[in-house]
Amino acid sequence: MKKLFIVLLTIFSVSLFAAENQYQFNSAQEEQLFRELTAELRCPKCQNQNIADSDAVVAKDLRDKVLELVQAGNDKDQVVDYMIDRYGYFVHYKPPVTPLTLLLWILPLGFVVLGFVFILLTQKKQAKKKAQWSEADEQKLAALIAKYKESA
Repeated sequence: MKKLFIVLLTIFSVSLFAAENQYQFNSAQEEQLFRELTAELRCPKCQNQNIADSDAVVAKDLRDKVLELVQAGNDKDQVVDYMIDRYGYFVHYKPPVTPLTLLLWILPLGFVVLGFVFILLTQKKQAKKKAQWSEADEQKLAALIAKYKESA
């Protein structure tokens, strides 16, 4: 039984090794660049997985395209630019800072500041309204208290 288990384990481990090394590279630099790029690029279908870890068909297509671009002599920036042109900034885990991304970061903070200012102004207005206690109000209160004491 132990021998059968060892044989099965060996067969499965060989098949995993074969699946991982299905890409052929011309040099170690190409392989390193390929691994770097596939770890940096996001799978458009899986969203929170890079294309190296994703099992989606589109991720396989992207890995093949990255390999093709790397073997064609493109550097890292050229490959990333190609992917961004084709799939948008979503495909890259580190999107560049653009006026639109700045707006996305600043807008929620602006809403928080505006809400805080609105609350402060409302509180100040209500406090000012409460502070306007007149002599007539004082006499009306005194009359009500006297009326209450008489009835009690």
